[in-house]
Amino acid sequence: MKTKLTHLLLRLLLAVPIATAAAAKPNIVHIVADDLGWKDVGFNGCMDIKTPNLDSLAAGGAKFTQFYVQPMCTPTRAALMTGRYPFRYGLQTIVIPGPAGYGLDTSEWLLPQCLKEAGYTTAIIGKWHLGHADLKYWPRQRGFDYQYGAMIGELDYYTHSDAGVLDWFRNNKPVREKGYTTQLIGKDAVKFINAQSADKPFYLYLTFNAPHTPYQAPKEYVDRYQNIADLTRRTYAGMVTCLDDEIGKVVAALDKKGLRDNTLILFHSDNGGTRNAMFAGQMADLSKTKIPCDNGPYRGGKGELFEGGCRVAACANWPGVIKPQTVNGIIHAVDIYPTLAALAGASTAKCKPLDGVNVWDTIAEGKPSPRTEVIYNVEPFRGAVRQGDWKLVWRSLIPTSVDLYNLAEDPYEQNNLAAAHPDKVAAMQERLNALGKESAKPLALIYVTSVGLAHGKPLMASESGKGPALVEPDGHSITDEGFGEKDKP
Repeated sequence: MKTKLTHLLLRLLLAVPIATAAAAKPNIVHIVADDLGWKDVGFNGCMDIKTPNLDSLAAGGAKFTQFYVQPMCTPTRAALMTGRYPFRYGLQTIVIPGPAGYGLDTSEWLLPQCLKEAGYTTAIIGKWHLGHADLKYWPRQRGFDYQYGAMIGELDYYTHSDAGVLDWFRNNKPVREKGYTTQLIGKDAVKFINAQSADKPFYLYLTFNAPHTPYQAPKEYVDRYQNIADLTRRTYAGMVTCLDDEIGKVVAALDKKGLRDNTLILFHSDNGGTRNAMFAGQMADLSKTKIPCDNGPYRGGKGELFEGGCRVAACANWPGVIKPQTVNGIIHAVDIYPTLAALAGASTAKCKPLDGVNVWDTIAEGKPSPRTEVIYNVEPFRGAVRQGDWKLVWRSLIPTSVDLYNLAEDPYEQNNLAAAHPDKVAAMQERLNALGKESAKPLALIYVTSVGLAHGKPLMASESGKGPALVEPDGHSITDEGFGEKDKP
């Protein structure tokens, strides 16, 4: 009996550190890539692009096979920040154009605000793209203690500008500095981590603009891929590997700081890789260029409601807490908010009704997901919904079309079953119609039809925040590149 009691006591004692670590508020490093192809990472079978750091995170944690986002940048980022589908507040259609004055509704209670109330230091390093023409939409005004990076969606990797307008800021102030944006973002993330203390948790929203257009990479990275014949694919490969290297440096910084064992790292793309030049960006004419992104067997890409546009490369890693596994449960971007809030012990009482659900047990243990429905999008001219294994894609503009797929049997959407299942089509159309009645009017359509893109150049908020002002690349600059006392959140 004594032996059994001794063994039981020993097991309980040995279990204490793990239980304590899991119970403590974790640091959260939430990494988002931009327009990354599903198959452009090693952990999804890529053979010609090397991503050893991401592959290591995936191998040591959860690799997701059904991680969903919205089909474009702004809608996904809005879903992450609100826990709500973007059709609820008008950001469901395209992205926020550079000359536009609208942004994410300020009545939404954002994830950094929620985590900050729970005692977290909050930071965004990288791309925002949820409003730029008025300071009320900027990250520092939306719950982030620290901000560094771009406000809009596409910028030159070396001049940090779009159409001659600087889009590079630290804490609301324009920054003029040299460097490749991917490396600058990684460097700043490392500095941020080094400035943190173990007694206060942090949320780092690390949002690289890579590998979004324009396709630019340092020569040393492009030169690594002489085996790739196509120059655009070679450059893209260099961009992805540079991104992977910077993520590796962030993980190393966490290790060196002694924070790794209490840090959740979540990685995913903001949408599927670009397959159509129409959605590739506006800084260069890519209509005659072979788009380099690879979504593997999945149909379509960025901007489309097929799986290639919304099912993305994703993984999560937390040593000793998330067990190494392939997770097949359905997770959507809106689920990240309530999941992280629950981990942080944060209240969501100030949120509007959330569409997201807590999927932590799915992430950490591979348990069945509580999510059974995915709303790919609801727009006046199209919509798509998944219920269980069934997916409906409905394009309502003339000529209309309806696609119905059983994703369990046909994940690559090759066999349209709409004609064989009219009752199921009707029921799923009814669901989309009901959501359409709840939807806010798409702000992008209102903007394009009423104003158009007449301004030509991006509009940035003036320092007073009272109206848009062009910020030229040679305007006010910040020379401090480090985290001095004044820079610490």
